[in-house]
Amino acid sequence: MTPLIKTPAELFDLSGKTALVTGASSGIGRRIALVLAAAGAKVAVTARRTELLSEIEKESPLITAFPSDLTIATDREKLVKNVHENLGPVDILVNNAGAVNATSIENESLEDFEQMIELNLTASWHLMKLVGVSMVQRGHGSVINIASILGVVGATPAKDSGYSAAKGGLVNLTREMGLQWARKGVRVNAICPGWFETEMIEALTSTDNGSSFITTNTPMMRVGQVNEIDGAVLLLASEAGSFMTGSLVMVDGGWTAR
Repeated sequence: MTPLIKTPAELFDLSGKTALVTGASSGIGRRIALVLAAAGAKVAVTARRTELLSEIEKESPLITAFPSDLTIATDREKLVKNVHENLGPVDILVNNAGAVNATSIENESLEDFEQMIELNLTASWHLMKLVGVSMVQRGHGSVINIASILGVVGATPAKDSGYSAAKGGLVNLTREMGLQWARKGVRVNAICPGWFETEMIEALTSTDNGSSFITTNTPMMRVGQVNEIDGAVLLLASEAGSFMTGSLVMVDGGWTAR
């Protein structure tokens, strides 16, 4: 029997779901939180910048701020516990928190590298484990890892070995967990953004050489706008992406198709 065709509103409806979005104080994370709330989800947002979280909390009655430092394991544990107690078990996890350290390896310390791995990779693994146990028990859930084009291609001339290594690890962690949980009702996918107009790349886009590097190498010849992540997020968070797991969704203006 042919399945009933749902309207777009029904297909992307997230009412009754609880989402957790990390790194939600600005940029892509902030946009993702607003999009999930607009689709009906109760959204927990977290970051270190409390004042910016307070601002996004005012944007929707469905958004609740839980400030935390995701480089600290106990903070991650407290975060998941607080979200569960206040909003219910997490149905949608968006691992977006991240940072860059644009420098050559000659100028990068071991501590710098370890910090890049901790925030950009280890924290995502830990949160996946912390919410995944409940997801598996309930037989449903969606994890969306915000990786990067720099997880599938090299960064140079925008040098950053720590960030590239972490995002490369996140890409393959996505594949592995997509397989581990494929028969348990939990989907794990990744979005790989290209160069988006956010504060993370301001140091690059503020120079003529940096802007030229992006526009010259992006087939669409421009940076992305944060609203251009909306469709990929809703696809992976909702029933629309029900047969997707272990997938990478490139939102990069054609960068990785070159």
